[in-house]
Amino acid sequence: MGNYVIILAGGIGKRMGSEIPKQFIEIKGKPIIAYSIENFQRNPQIEKIVVVNVKDWSDRVKDIVAQYSLSKVKWIIEGGNTGHDSIRNGVFFLKDKICPDDFIIIHDSVRPILPQKAIDEVIRVAHEKGNASSSIACHPPIVYTEDFQSGITDIDREHVMLTASPQAYKYSLALKCYEKAEQENRHDFTFTSSLLIHCGERVYFAKGTSSNIKITTKEDLALFEALLRVPEELLYCVDRGRQS
Repeated sequence: MGNYVIILAGGIGKRMGSEIPKQFIEIKGKPIIAYSIENFQRNPQIEKIVVVNVKDWSDRVKDIVAQYSLSKVKWIIEGGNTGHDSIRNGVFFLKDKICPDDFIIIHDSVRPILPQKAIDEVIRVAHEKGNASSSIACHPPIVYTEDFQSGITDIDREHVMLTASPQAYKYSLALKCYEKAEQENRHDFTFTSSLLIHCGERVYFAKGTSSNIKITTKEDLALFEALLRVPEELLYCVDRGRQS
């Protein structure tokens, strides 16, 4: 039973306003995607990695893999038109390369702050339950809005979990769900956890960390650089429960 990683690097990052896809922006002389892959490269539980890449940037990924000795990256494939399609491409690509009882860990290339304990926890829960999403409790108040200008409905935060990648799945389960989506001609699921819920499956939570930011805007680049200076053991602390 092996653990295989699908790194999602198929987006172009329009909100960043960059001339290049945001995963290739360099921070302290290193591309963001290199930081993300390195987190899995150094985890002993990970077997191999497939990078689902934005079109026409595969040569750049190959250069990064060679430059930073990312030996677990075995495959580089092209992404799809949507995030869903990019994940699907990765899942379908692995059909003849891994076993049904293996596990896949799906992760955004622009979530580069990922402590080893967070990876281990996702794998642990997935091996026990069949799937796991890195998750944190929701602390801020949540208001539902119809027009993004106002709202009159309060959502009970006590029953809300914020999920992110990495997400881990038994391969046979993920494959079944993506094949169902293809049969239904659905390409709009934001992430695999949403697809699982659509397919009637229960999604399980693994303890994540609020430092696992997704780099979306230029402001996030400064936060990422600041987090790089924080010792890893402080990025994944013992959960002290929900606080006001």
